[in-house]
Amino acid sequence: MRDSRSSGTNWGGWVSGALFAVLLYVGMRPVGSLPALGNLLDPYRGVWSVAGSAELEAVSSVEIAGVRDDVSVIYDDRSVPHIFAASREDAFRALGYVVARDRLFQMELQWRLTAGRLSELFGVRTLGLDKSMRALWLAASADAEYASLSESSGDVKRLIDAYAEGVNAWIDQMNLRQIPFEYHFIGKRPVAWDPVYSLYLVKQMGFTLAGSSIDRRWVRVAERVGPEAASALFPVHSPIQEPIQPNGASTRFDFTPLPPPRINSASTWTIGEATELDLLGLGAAPLNHASNNWVVAPQRTANGYALLAGDPHLDLTIPSIWYEVHVVVPGELDVYGATFPGAPFIIVGFNRDVAWSFTNTGADVMDFYRERLDDPETPTSYRLDGEWVSLESRVEEYSGTGQEVLEIDTLYRNHRGPIVQLGDTVLSMRWTVLESPRTSSTFSALGSSGSVAEWIAVMNEHDAPPQNGAVADRWGSIALRSFGLYPVRPDNGNGVAIRDGTTSDSDWIGYWPVDRYPGAVDPEQGFLASNNQEPVDPRHDDAFLGADWWVPWRAIQINQLLRSDSAVTPDAMRVFQTHPMSARANLFVPAFLNAGMAVPTLGEDAREALDLLAEWDREYATDNERAVLFEVAMAELTELVWDELADSTGRRVGTPGEAVLAGLLEDPASVWWDRLVSEEIETRDDVLVSAIEEAYRKVVERFGSPGQEAWRWGGIRHANLMHVARFPGLSIEGIPVQGGRETMSPSSGSGTFGASWRMVVELGPEIRAWTIYPGGQSGNPVSTRYADRVRKWSNGELEEVIFPRAAEEIPNERVTATLILRGAE
Repeated sequence: MRDSRSSGTNWGGWVSGALFAVLLYVGMRPVGSLPALGNLLDPYRGVWSVAGSAELEAVSSVEIAGVRDDVSVIYDDRSVPHIFAASREDAFRALGYVVARDRLFQMELQWRLTAGRLSELFGVRTLGLDKSMRALWLAASADAEYASLSESSGDVKRLIDAYAEGVNAWIDQMNLRQIPFEYHFIGKRPVAWDPVYSLYLVKQMGFTLAGSSIDRRWVRVAERVGPEAASALFPVHSPIQEPIQPNGASTRFDFTPLPPPRINSASTWTIGEATELDLLGLGAAPLNHASNNWVVAPQRTANGYALLAGDPHLDLTIPSIWYEVHVVVPGELDVYGATFPGAPFIIVGFNRDVAWSFTNTGADVMDFYRERLDDPETPTSYRLDGEWVSLESRVEEYSGTGQEVLEIDTLYRNHRGPIVQLGDTVLSMRWTVLESPRTSSTFSALGSSGSVAEWIAVMNEHDAPPQNGAVADRWGSIALRSFGLYPVRPDNGNGVAIRDGTTSDSDWIGYWPVDRYPGAVDPEQGFLASNNQEPVDPRHDDAFLGADWWVPWRAIQINQLLRSDSAVTPDAMRVFQTHPMSARANLFVPAFLNAGMAVPTLGEDAREALDLLAEWDREYATDNERAVLFEVAMAELTELVWDELADSTGRRVGTPGEAVLAGLLEDPASVWWDRLVSEEIETRDDVLVSAIEEAYRKVVERFGSPGQEAWRWGGIRHANLMHVARFPGLSIEGIPVQGGRETMSPSSGSGTFGASWRMVVELGPEIRAWTIYPGGQSGNPVSTRYADRVRKWSNGELEEVIFPRAAEEIPNERVTATLILRGAE
């Protein structure tokens, strides 16, 4: 394996210089529809003032109402705040204060996104997005959940309220130089933080991780090629089995011949209707939220201690979606890890006994129902079981940047959830994310777990979004389980088809019992891994959990690595996180090469392409010059094979997963290989050769002849850290990364999704941990802490953390700032 990644770019300095170069160029000009910069260049009230607050004061103190005992916040040389408090409430007041000090604009942007109130900052340009978000009722469900909280809800309400007090203490005490740059840029000021905004963030997490459904896609494909073919193209169970719950076998291929398509050019769904649903976040775009976690038992590690690795793959933004922190309340809490700015708890991390991380389960927890309304224009009721039942309505007013009313809208929902009305088609949506009152309390309690068993007991209460939780403890126990509410449909049916909403017989009848959740504790094989694959082998449990699963390429790769190493080290865990080998390429490359030998006559381009592909080691190192040919060939193959799925406009109504395409390789004479646009009967090998031949031509046309530096993978596929509001000059683009599609560190085409956090933890007598994320702790673009972690993240490096029990345990030479929070008189 080769690793040739660059290590010389100073990203922090680049960002600061680029920002001010942009400002000097723009001067007084308007940027798009943003206001002219004008007073931005004022040295006291404009953007220049943010330089004065870019770095932390060496020693400072602040008085905050509600703080009972002094709180010490010690920043180490990685800019991680270590919060030492006498009570949880004081600790989370301090957390709210320090996160707001570093990430206030990001926090406001996030709650406004969920609430559908971005237009108050950006005007009519974001009105469509605001309407789409409000139509999901996310903020409304969060409001209802917060109103239902009480002191009997345990710590969660007290901590949410204390966190808000800390955020507002920072907002109230800010001076002009401390107001984040982005507010200067749009001519706004921060608003107060309402405690419910923390729950908005939880709902946004649910939208991101469980906000898709196969229902609409399946219907459109079924109308195009028939329901039998649609069910085979988007199967309930993965044709390639490498489940989370060990099945006692290595990778299994359950390929069956695809039924022939029944072509129907007409469709009862118009493109306009599909676009409307896509705007609600419910469309058929492929999920980009791939993640990895795995745990290794002591008997398979070099040091005899359990190991855990986690790297959730989410949107890559600057500032990062994560904020690294350590919170200590003696005798109650000592937890370290990553939190979302705005959330009063650690999402992934560790304490003195337990470490944990998550991947997305991908379960189908969203269903649609065709409804009948009494009036399509101004409905008041819907038909259910032969009667008219009242709808709940909500009038929504959308304001602009000057609080002018941009639009007034009325939203509806029934007993299932939000109503989406598209002409004569009316759908309701049932979604567990809108019915998840326990998510906040679950994450809040994880940090106090003292063992794997205790951690699992807490997570068994989790509702949404469904997550695969990996956990290990100091006593050598490991576990991995898929947690969340999994609906049970009528007649044990699946959630693929859109159901009849006029009868309650279509409604969910309950949820899976906890003891049915897929997973394992202390398996004989000594390791467990989740990579978004189908969690349980259908031969063990064939109940519907989801459909069209991620192909388990990464699961195959990590399990091969773990099986081959019986003395795993923490550094090996780190290397595995960015391992460039591709299990996907290992399956498809031989198919291309074999096709080249089977086709009797090859053109010159086809021969050259196949020779180059045969040279490839199937790794996505940054200096590799063959990966690009394979990726373009796979794209061409997808276009050629699935042309039957294109409608009359030429747009594909759905694209099957690559597990289905891999299965099709086993049926060389399938009618699916014979393209509609070809006058001759084609077979598998014909199409494979056509794909690699056309790929070669396109690569040469764009990058020149083979051997040119332009073919190097590191110059083609990058990571791009986009500013959270896409402000000019504040993004960091073109970062070289090792990895390709479905390697351990998958690289998306846009480069805006990837490993948002990487962590390795060794659970010995004293916990050792290593972490990294792309970006930096500060949201101030002229701070040295804005992008100081990018280079190491790009190189696949991790940094060892400081995990002190008390403030005095932090070496003086590693302390960069000290903040004391005291109660206000």
